[in-house]
Amino acid sequence: MATPLTADRLLKALRDEGLEVVEHRSWRTNNRNHKGLWGPAHGVMIHHTVTSGTASSVELCYNGHSALPGPLCHGVIAKDGTVHLVGNGRANHAGSGDDDVLRAVIAERELPADNEANTDGNRHFYGFEAVNLGDGKDPWPAAQLLAIERAAAAVCRAHGWDPRSVLGHLEWQPGKVDPRGFTMDSMRARVGKRLGGSAEGQAEPPTKKKYEPFPGAAFFKPGRNSAVITAMGRRLAAEGCGRYAVGPGPRWSEADRKSYAAWQRKLGYSGRDADGIPGKSSWDRLKVPNV
Repeated sequence: MATPLTADRLLKALRDEGLEVVEHRSWRTNNRNHKGLWGPAHGVMIHHTVTSGTASSVELCYNGHSALPGPLCHGVIAKDGTVHLVGNGRANHAGSGDDDVLRAVIAERELPADNEANTDGNRHFYGFEAVNLGDGKDPWPAAQLLAIERAAAAVCRAHGWDPRSVLGHLEWQPGKVDPRGFTMDSMRARVGKRLGGSAEGQAEPPTKKKYEPFPGAAFFKPGRNSAVITAMGRRLAAEGCGRYAVGPGPRWSEADRKSYAAWQRKLGYSGRDADGIPGKSSWDRLKVPNV
């Protein structure tokens, strides 16, 4: 049992575990608290989205849809391992599940079979949706599996939980199959190793991602060809600012400029400050990975 983490503590826990985290829109106040209690927190639930594409999946999980209002989780884990925070508080992800499973999670013991749907899970579980079609064929990149491991471990570490506080949707609600493509036992083993709780050794220490330093505004000119521009474009697309018909690619283009202008506007810039030419402040906040 635990008081849910504040937005700041959740963000810090994820980044301290070595994750790249994107704060999506007004995630800190995006919740369903008006529909029911949030907390006490007891565990971390893993899902797959049954979608493809980072930007569209993040928007869906932030907004929800007509039959299920958002947020549909707390964080969306992209194929590249980036975690996009979309909610803070009660979220529509777990639904009703088995009270025997909840008691096992609280006691941190082996889970029984889920055969009832009599208990509100949205109140008690953090939820992470991993972008995957869930058809058993869509691959799970190593970077994405590592991010699921790190995200689950980050929440467990913040609360002092062991890996038996991590479960899949299919272990909570009868009829669910997610996440499909890896086993939760294997994921719990990974989380346990990271937390230092297994006989295989101590947890791998968190790593800090390195980012491209600002190359200067003059770098961004017609004809410039660089892997940095491709990496920038991918980050802009991940932030929902991509304006690319094809790409992004390594050559600076008008699509890059329009995409970066969208990023500047997202940060609150306007007029000449949102002309699509990167400046140091906006560049540093975009966090373009080293290439």
